[in-house]
Amino acid sequence: MRVRVLLRERERDVSEEARATERIRVLLADDEHLIRGALAALLALEEDLAIVAEAASGPEAMAMARAHRPDVAVLDLQMPGADGVRVAATLRESVPECRTMIVTSHGRPGHLKRALAAGVRGFVPKTASAQQLAEIIRTVHEGSRYVDPELAADAISAGDSPLSAREAELLELAADGAPVAEIAKRASLTQGTVRNYLSAAAAKLGAENRHTAVRRARERGWI
Repeated sequence: MRVRVLLRERERDVSEEARATERIRVLLADDEHLIRGALAALLALEEDLAIVAEAASGPEAMAMARAHRPDVAVLDLQMPGADGVRVAATLRESVPECRTMIVTSHGRPGHLKRALAAGVRGFVPKTASAQQLAEIIRTVHEGSRYVDPELAADAISAGDSPLSAREAELLELAADGAPVAEIAKRASLTQGTVRNYLSAAAAKLGAENRHTAVRRARERGWI
């Protein structure tokens, strides 16, 4: 009798391990703890999904992905340390089997284009329900792509960014109001070179100064 009980327990354990292996392994990264916790609880109710790790910043998301090797990483667009697009680009190199998707409340055309260029397979507004998000996770895991239709239409109509990669980088460094000397130090450039790039960026955006240029570039999602 004791042997039969042990065998049944062993079969149950093996069955549970098999089901866990078959589940889609998900990493959730969002710096808002309440939102991340609620989302993790709701997605955990799905029988085929397993939340294997959570992160509150870009660097933490990268570390968790390398440690846990998830099938799908659900990344907030704006996180401390590195945004979701930058995390996705890094994971494409370091954890290539992990598919990535962005969930955001700041979906602008430029963000979508940057995300697609980084290999992101899904781009979803935070207005999506947990059930919709679960379906999109499955879609992305299967190798397909999902982009919110409204965001896709906006991206098509907005056109491409006129900024070069260096101009966008320096505008981003100027976003917190840093002086030219500090921007130059952080970018390893001379102050004169920084001024030239920022002036060129402002001219392309029809802005009278770099502060207005930063605002316009952010409105379009180009930085």
